[in-house]
Amino acid sequence: MQRLKAPTGRLILLSTAVIGATTLMPAGYAPAASTPANSRQQAYAAAAAAYGVPENVLLGVSYLESRWDTNAGTPSTSGGYGPMHLTDAAYVASLGGQHHDGDEDPRGDDSRAVKKVDSHDTSTPSMEGLQTLDAAATLTGAREESLRADPVANIRGGAALLSSYQKALGAPHGADSDPAAWYGAVARYSGADNANAAAVFADEVFGTIRDGASRVTDDGQRVTLTQHAGLTPATSWLEKLGLRKPARPDGLECPVDISCEWIPAPYGEYRLPNGTVDYGNHDLGNRPVQQKIEYIVIHDTEGSYAGTVNMVQDVTYVSWNYSLRSVDGHIAQHVKAKDVAWHAGNWYVNAKAVGLEHEGFAGAGTWYTEAMYRTSSKLVRYLAHKFDIPLDRNHIIGHDNVPGTIPSTVSGMHWDPGPYWDWSHYFDLLKAPFRQIGTPRTGLVTIDPDFATNRPAFYGCNLLPPNRPTPPLPPSEPCPSRGSSAVILHSAPSSDAPLVKDVGLHDNGGPSTMHVSDHGARASAGQTYAVAGRQGDWTAIWYLGQQAWFHNPASAPAAKWSVGLVATPKPGKATIPVYGRAYPEAAAYPAGVPVQALAPLQYTLSAGQRYAVGNVLPGEYYRAVSFDGSAPGDRTVIRGEMKYVQIQFGHRIMYVNKDDVQLLPSPVGAPR
Repeated sequence: MQRLKAPTGRLILLSTAVIGATTLMPAGYAPAASTPANSRQQAYAAAAAAYGVPENVLLGVSYLESRWDTNAGTPSTSGGYGPMHLTDAAYVASLGGQHHDGDEDPRGDDSRAVKKVDSHDTSTPSMEGLQTLDAAATLTGAREESLRADPVANIRGGAALLSSYQKALGAPHGADSDPAAWYGAVARYSGADNANAAAVFADEVFGTIRDGASRVTDDGQRVTLTQHAGLTPATSWLEKLGLRKPARPDGLECPVDISCEWIPAPYGEYRLPNGTVDYGNHDLGNRPVQQKIEYIVIHDTEGSYAGTVNMVQDVTYVSWNYSLRSVDGHIAQHVKAKDVAWHAGNWYVNAKAVGLEHEGFAGAGTWYTEAMYRTSSKLVRYLAHKFDIPLDRNHIIGHDNVPGTIPSTVSGMHWDPGPYWDWSHYFDLLKAPFRQIGTPRTGLVTIDPDFATNRPAFYGCNLLPPNRPTPPLPPSEPCPSRGSSAVILHSAPSSDAPLVKDVGLHDNGGPSTMHVSDHGARASAGQTYAVAGRQGDWTAIWYLGQQAWFHNPASAPAAKWSVGLVATPKPGKATIPVYGRAYPEAAAYPAGVPVQALAPLQYTLSAGQRYAVGNVLPGEYYRAVSFDGSAPGDRTVIRGEMKYVQIQFGHRIMYVNKDDVQLLPSPVGAPR
């Protein structure tokens, strides 16, 4: 995704807005006997009664769209507003954006020429489901501005849409009608353009109604959906929508309970303007037979789903394995897992990873939909099981966690899916929550702030407001107040202390900033770090060769105490190098194959410091430089004697030579 550049040397610290905590309650939790007339719960009840929709259907649809959150009236990554996700395709088109641009070479392989890409997403979304805001305005008589910003008006708009869809189907109607008969209307509300995606959405809604749910919204409102065990929807209503049914060919690598289709990325030769011949847009491989898949990389698209799918079908462009649509969670697979897509900006990671592109914008102040979180989590669970990938943040990583390959590429690496991706909720959906068994004396912490109340004061989102096509907001404009997975790191135990430095991002020696793209002083939910100190409500971790402090009061912890292995330099070594890729030693390369330099990064790991261990990996290089595999050593994995330890060194993972470090239990030498 595109990289927004932070102003050099600028430090802006803004106040953090705090709201009521979000909590999940056991299914079937009963609300208080007397519900305040102006509560969010009452707003759902009133809208359901006014438009003749069963209240549990309205609540179930809203939960799958937004988890009942308001998101401060700002749009989702598919242009949807409010608890009912009323959509505005014009807003999506106005964001525009590029997929891969800037300084990052998505291929990230020194053995080939740098692949610069600058393709723009100029598509205009045309799905009915991406333009429901104006229909809701017509049905309710409310102004579009109110439907965006006022939760009560938004809920009424969603109820009116559901009611209109049910009437159009000729299905039983009314607040006291059988919820099972609303399957078709719920499926249409998904906005899906195919029957599979519509059915998956409706199935999730009715599953939520059966299980029940209760939580406090992002603006402090308790909402409850009572269990309706045994509810079986009348799925035959789906046929009346007349939606297309995409084929699921044999070999499609998706679980059967999500909507997925095959839209292949091309593998072919093409001629460059200078007359030379190149090929794209991925490399053939034989994974996992030749090489184990270690990572699943979470990206965002920085453009619409339609434009993203168009770009991946361009042989001159780059590739990723899957694209996921925001409005309904539909998925397209483009590259088989056995082959190597060009997406992460680091060839070592590409060769050992599967890449998922989620429709969205990391730095536009938008939010990711629940429908997309759910299908993504099901796909990742499927892939993790198929390829024996652990469900943790050492293996399920963001593009923003992928290291630069050599010092010159560090600052150009992309930073999606950004600080607004809800990693904790995502891992809950993966059925791998961030539970830990450590204590303050076990030496590690796993970052896990409360997403709803953790609202770092970022700036520079450049959110384009609705109905104001020009100009964009100034680069220093505060981002919308939004829950975040990111914890901010200071150079001392004080909110007034400067942020820690990242010499790879700020080569002038300046501190990191609160610009939304500047991750030089951030730890993210699920990442585990070695404890470097404690003082009052503050905890320090080892981070990029320095102590980095974050606010971690016992009353509202931002992390969980953990236990595990740490890496520290062997006795006698004052410093050791840190790498962005785990390539083998020179002696491992066969004759005729150019040696890939080990090339330490600009960071060092000093004696006395400790970093959480994520994996121990063999030194490997997958050689792939020719279209037909005829180049010396092509389509082989070159391995040597070197082994590497993957560590959580900063916001990004990095690697150290196993011969340089001791691996110790985390309590050893842990501060108290």
